[in-house]
Amino acid sequence: MATKLQADDKDLGGFTVSRVLPNQDKKMVGPFIFFDHIGPADFPAGEGINVRPHPHIGLATVTYLFNGSILHRDSLGSVQEIFPGDVNWMIAGKGIVHSERETHEVRAQQHPLHGLQLWVALPPEHETVEPDFQHINKSLLPTINRPGLMMRLIVGEAYDRSSPVRTFSPMFYLDILAQPGATLEHPNPEHEAALFVESGSIKVSDTVFNAGDFVLLDGNDLEIESLEHSRLMLLGGEKFHRVPHIHWNFVAYERSTLDAARKRWDNGEFPRVPGDDKEFIPLP
Repeated sequence: MATKLQADDKDLGGFTVSRVLPNQDKKMVGPFIFFDHIGPADFPAGEGINVRPHPHIGLATVTYLFNGSILHRDSLGSVQEIFPGDVNWMIAGKGIVHSERETHEVRAQQHPLHGLQLWVALPPEHETVEPDFQHINKSLLPTINRPGLMMRLIVGEAYDRSSPVRTFSPMFYLDILAQPGATLEHPNPEHEAALFVESGSIKVSDTVFNAGDFVLLDGNDLEIESLEHSRLMLLGGEKFHRVPHIHWNFVAYERSTLDAARKRWDNGEFPRVPGDDKEFIPLP
């Protein structure tokens, strides 16, 4: 039976972030261990996002925007502005540092920001891989069409298509535009799955869910009906039988690994971000 998970809203000064995962009722959905809905926000000229350099281990971040742009920099030397429909996929592995800001041109004028940032836990055998960064333009992401549905496959495999994003475990993450009356089938009933209703409304097993709802599906929720023009984010994958620990920006299967990462950051032993190395976020 489909169930709604409650989000924890945080005001970050000028915009709101709604965090659904991890949740007291469900820590992970497949490999997805972190789900942040950013905005929507409308910044006046001279203001915007300003996320200082900070570290990650044991995960991959996936950033996807509906509106606006973000300038990504990381300790590998990557500098990439992301726009709606593109995907930024950053593999932290044994350790990476990045910042998220805006270009001079964006900050100079009134501008919007609206999107999602998710964390994907790496399996134990891959948690210390070399860090990497991929930017995939929306034109390279598979499009899947079904009656009343237009779908973009962001990450993983679904409906006999594969995303070019490099992954380490079975998963799927899709952006779906649904017309009224359209029916969406579960991509893999053997896998965990959830839906975020970005706009519109849907019905699952006679229960109606509306814009802003994060809906946890089970193996019996085989069909989802769109009740109006809706935009849905479908995510999930193979269940993790070993759930990693989370502390701050770190994900690891052993607490000693988290402690070591804390010490590395506190001692300045993580690599720096070229061109953005004058400030950083301290340990909480």
